[in-house]
Order: sequence, then C-alpha cells, then structure tokens
Amino acid sequence: MNSYTSDAEPPVAYHPGSAEYDEHCAGFQLRERHQPAHVVVARSAGDVVAAVQHAAKSRMPIAVQATGHGLANPLRGEGVLVSTRRMDSVDVDPGAGTAWVGAGARWRDVIEAAAPYDLAPLSGSLPGVGAVSYTLGGGIGLMARRYGFAADHVTRLEVVTADGSLLTVSERDEPDLFWALRGGGGSFGIVTALEMALMPVARLVGGGLMFDLGQTPEVVSAWLRWTATVPSHMTSAMTTLEISHRHFAHVQIAYLGSAQEAEELVAPLRALKPVHDGLQEVPYRRSDTVFSEPDQPHAYVGDNVLLPAIDEERLRDAIAVSAPGRSVPSIVSVRHLGGALSTAPRVPNAVSHREAKYLLCVVGVVAPTSTSDAASARAVQDELLAGWSGTAVGSSPNFTFGRADQRSAAEPFDAASRGRLLQLAHRYDPAGLLRPSFVIAGNG
Repeated sequence: MNSYTSDAEPPVAYHPGSAEYDEHCAGFQLRERHQPAHVVVARSAGDVVAAVQHAAKSRMPIAVQATGHGLANPLRGEGVLVSTRRMDSVDVDPGAGTAWVGAGARWRDVIEAAAPYDLAPLSGSLPGVGAVSYTLGGGIGLMARRYGFAADHVTRLEVVTADGSLLTVSERDEPDLFWALRGGGGSFGIVTALEMALMPVARLVGGGLMFDLGQTPEVVSAWLRWTATVPSHMTSAMTTLEISHRHFAHVQIAYLGSAQEAEELVAPLRALKPVHDGLQEVPYRRSDTVFSEPDQPHAYVGDNVLLPAIDEERLRDAIAVSAPGRSVPSIVSVRHLGGALSTAPRVPNAVSHREAKYLLCVVGVVAPTSTSDAASARAVQDELLAGWSGTAVGSSPNFTFGRADQRSAAEPFDAASRGRLLQLAHRYDPAGLLRPSFVIAGNG
C-alpha cells in the first residue's frame, strides 16, 4: 500500500460557471449530468488521492467520471466529481501480452496501442466507451464467447479507496478487493489504472447483416436456431430497430477464424437475403464496424435480463416494441452468450450468472430534457422485462443504463456474491461517500 499524507494539496478544483467545469461534467449520456459543487481534473493517481482525502475530510460525496456512458447516480449541487479523462495513457508490454490502462482511456486507445503487436483487448462494441469502467462491470465484448469476460483477464489494479489510500490490488495483494473490483463495479474506490491481458488477435471477420423484418420475419427464428450450432469462436447479436419508418433486424457478427470458415458458418443467414451485407475480414482496429453504433452523445435509458434460453414467441413480442410508430423509439438487442463466458476464471471474481446463454437488452432513445419520454421508455422496459422474470437468472451491470432508481430488472449478483460485495463496500467506504454509477442493491 502506498500512503499519501492527509494534508496533501488537492489539485485545482473548478466550480459552476467555468468552462472547465462544464467540459468535465458533460458526458456521453445527455439525459443526466453531474452537477457537483467542485470538479477536480486528475492527471495522476496522486491527484485522485489528494482530491479524495480533501473530500473525505469534509464528508463530501465523491463521484468519478471518464466518459459518462453509464451515468445513473449524478451529484446534484454537492460533492466532488473526479474527472479521469486526462488519465488516458496505455502502456503495452508485448512480451507479457498485457496493457497497463489509465482510468480515462477509451477502448479505441487500447486497441490502437495493442494493434502494432498483433494483440487486441477484450473491448466492447463501442470503442468510445471507457475501458476501465466497462471492465469493472464485467465486460461482454466482441470476443466474449472465445475468451470470456474482460474482468476475467485483469491481473492488477491501482485503486484509491474512500479514505484516500492508494492500493495495489492483485491476486496476492488485497485479494478480497481483487475479487470485488473484477465485475462488482465502483463501490469500493476509484480505480486509477489496471493491467489486463491482451489476446493474440490481429484480425477478425466482422460486420452486420441487415434484414427488413417486414419482408423477412423468419430471421428471428433462424438466428436463434443458428446460435445453437456455432463454435465459441463466433460471437453474435441481433438488434432490432426502426430506420426511416421500417423495422429492421441487424445481425452482428464477430468471428475469430478464417474468412472461408466464416462464409460457411454464415451461409444459413445469408440464404435469407439480407438487404445489406457488411460482413468482411478487417483489422481488429476496425472492430467498430461489427455493431456500427452511434458514437455521438445522446439521451437513453435501458435495462436487461440474462436468460438460460429464449422462447421464440416471447422474443417476437419483445421485438415488437422496437417497431415503427412507438411514441418513444426503442431498440431491442439480444446477445448470444455461453462459450468461455460460462467458465469461471482461475482466480474467482464477482461476475455472476455465468450459466446465462442470452442477454436481452431494451434501450429507449429519449429527448435529453424530457422526463415524460424517459418515464414512458422506462415503463415499456419494466413491463417487457418483467415478463421474463420467471426465467431470467439475473442481469448485467454493463447493460443497465440511466437507472436513477437503482433498480434493475433482475439481480446482477447471486446471493452469496451480493452479500460479500456489500460487506466489502462497507469495509472500504464505511461512510458511504462514493457515488458509483452502478449501485449494489442494499448499499446506501
């Protein structure tokens, strides 16, 4: 453990009305934003230590933000927001096959740093997401069925706890905290950097097949049947949405194998004649083309359930909420799990519900300033996902967007893990000063 004295000088704090304050309070999520009393722009772990020690002395709540994708628990006129977006360094050790990733680094930063060595991180579908916050929530990425959760491949972390202590956390050092941080979220401290294993991947066969559901409704059942046949090198999802008053299914594919193998595997889906075929072999640095998600800030709310199986008729009912004509546009996404996601890592972590075979997520796109839009979208999501409550085994912290009430459609952790996480949160933050984006139910 490295200790800094409690009288360490805090870095410069910015206050409401300044350009710096506005810049660092803004994030990807436009429906909510932090409105703290102070913003501290951290450039080092020492800056974080000083800011936390200063806030802890005054018993002020503390939040941290890098990109603001998962914001759901904003500060409102109080406390300190620690902005880590300047802490975006990435150091790759090609011999060890690892990367030391700063708290503010986005996945695109890690991808670019690893690419010259024919290595790739277990990044998600959107390269603009913060790599550290994503990994703390588990991390279900483009290579998930082949390599498992991103959290399974974290080997070391640097974290500032709520009393301002700077800890090195690993399998040997602070093992309880090492278990909790890998999948349990940010209730235990501010992670300033972490070390992750990189995968020996330079290229993948990836992209999307777009189907008009009005013309090819059978793609839903075809994709479900297809997922039961593919190897673990194939990770895929199906997203349904409205585009120009038409209802589409976008089948997203990431395959770690040869182009010829991919052609053979995808042939049953291509036989349905997609209206657009974007599947091709690409360098991993172009992996954003798999999902082609919008990378511009917008307002949204969303939730998810993890399922051991999917009933096709019920899935069709769920997909109906993404059809044209809805007052609040919704996007329904189903991700195929299993494979390496079902296998526990050598060193256990807080990730739960590994038996799930699918993740069903519903996202509502809302106007940034409309509370009625958000309430309507949330009501649709709650009703839809409640219908799966009898079969859901849980939910994923990474796909719970904008839940100000801190309730998710299903429990993210099994009972034993949740109890242990709560004990550790109380041990490392006994005063409840930390305001993580994802709150463990029962904590505070």
